[in-house]
Amino acid sequence: MAGLFVITGCKPAAPAPKTDVPAIQTYEARGIVRQIAPDWREATIKHEAIPGFMAAMTMDFTVRNTNELKNIAPGDQITFKLLVTETDSWIESVRFDAHVVEDVTNNVFIFHAPSAELKPGDPMPDFTLTSEDGRPAHFSDFRGRVLAFTFFFTRCPLPDFCPRMDLNFAEARTLLRAAPDAPTNWQFLSISFDPEFDLPDTLTNYATYYRQADADRWLFSVADTNTLARLAPLLDLMISREDNTISHNLRTVVLDPQGRIARQFDGNKWTPQELAKAMLAAARQPANSTPP
Repeated sequence: MAGLFVITGCKPAAPAPKTDVPAIQTYEARGIVRQIAPDWREATIKHEAIPGFMAAMTMDFTVRNTNELKNIAPGDQITFKLLVTETDSWIESVRFDAHVVEDVTNNVFIFHAPSAELKPGDPMPDFTLTSEDGRPAHFSDFRGRVLAFTFFFTRCPLPDFCPRMDLNFAEARTLLRAAPDAPTNWQFLSISFDPEFDLPDTLTNYATYYRQADADRWLFSVADTNTLARLAPLLDLMISREDNTISHNLRTVVLDPQGRIARQFDGNKWTPQELAKAMLAAARQPANSTPP
């Protein structure tokens, strides 16, 4: 399912003090259900503006209590509560209001062709990105190193989507640098798919929040629309635009030193430990072998 995030112009807030019980912010919301996951643990909702938090958009919401969606179906207008902590978000108190018929003729995914998806062992084609210093960057620049890259945009509003990807990268980088006798031929690359807003200065300011003053082996960059149109289908990365919003799913990829797909993580459930382990395995993979 592709989570949809409005472009709001926000940047990461300073982290809240750590406590045993994360502070929970609760917001009242209303919207129309677009899709419900087969396990009822996720619902795609086109919601109205949520005062004090974010503008109207369509996105995926986690549902912790699946009974909340009992008797709810796509096309239903609902009211619900959105709960947000520093690292997570979910909905509850879902209530049916009415069933509506929407005109969705303009809701078209512009970058999505799963039949073209690369598999482990396939070489990653080279693409040109714009790095945070304004210079061109290419996947081929990192040959000889294990490359982990993920996708994000700086105006992503919920903590368990784009921000989680970058927080996971930060922790995985720490793990790799602390691992005894670990190879040093590795690199992280965060790629924005919002070229209109995520200009080099914006990327640099955003990156500082996650890597502080230490840019060691972690580059932030942005892909233009033409690059995304060719790159996204290779990873089953879904990106669409609706009015002023961006809809996307989550893809994180590990390339071996030869530039081949070693591992792909879908969604946001993977851990920094899993990523670091996959990168170490790829770094030690013989050049003439095929990734598992």
